[in-house]
Amino acid sequence: MKPLSQLSLDQARAIRVVLTDIDDTVTTEGMLTASAYAALERLHQAGFLVIPVTGRPAGWCDHIARMWPVDAVVGENGAFYFRYDRERKTMRQHFWAKPDELKQNRAKLDAIEREVLATVPGSALASDQAYRIADLAVDFCEDVPPLPETDVDRIVAVFERAGAQAKVSSIHVNGWFGDYNKLSMAKTLLADVFGIGWDEAKASVVYAGDSPNDEPMFAAFPLSVGVANIHAFAHRLKSKPAYITQGHSGEGFAELAALLLEAKSGQAR
Repeated sequence: MKPLSQLSLDQARAIRVVLTDIDDTVTTEGMLTASAYAALERLHQAGFLVIPVTGRPAGWCDHIARMWPVDAVVGENGAFYFRYDRERKTMRQHFWAKPDELKQNRAKLDAIEREVLATVPGSALASDQAYRIADLAVDFCEDVPPLPETDVDRIVAVFERAGAQAKVSSIHVNGWFGDYNKLSMAKTLLADVFGIGWDEAKASVVYAGDSPNDEPMFAAFPLSVGVANIHAFAHRLKSKPAYITQGHSGEGFAELAALLLEAKSGQAR
């Protein structure tokens, strides 16, 4: 992982889409700070497409798509994208799975929930589980005392034994049934809504993240950035981001935004 300062000016100027994780990438210790939110707003006002790509639930994503300075949002680790048309006041929703599949998958996830909570003491349902449509989120440190890595791995193993996918974020283990992830839905959104094909995306999109569930994005996008707190998860990553910020969490995201805005305006670093 190279320092973000080594990103070339030509590469920075080519970027017109900012995809970003939310938890511990835009937020800091569970809070959306003024500086991080202002960074999102400045990017949006400068003409960048700004798209959070998060493990957070549909209920949150509806709010984010409507009320944040963003162009769309990918939620539940790729289960859907939402795009709010502010002129028409309509929400476009696209789900990976059909409604009947979602219902069947929920029954299987309910069984996993019971096994995890019975076999991994100290784990809990994520407090935002009630607002989820397609996945199951198990809290290992957001609203519960932090669990050791061995217990996090045990939670992952329960999902995988049941044939589900499981990804570790900075706060939750998210699991789901379906052949999708953050990357597959981000590519669908870019192509379907914004007309950006994969060849173009590799040069014009930057992705910012902080944890193992961002790994498909780090592997796919040549212009990928980890905020400094990704060091805590580096040993779990086979594919690391190309660049890393000096700042942690939201300050790291603001650092990336400042670099992109300077490059766009033609200011010298």
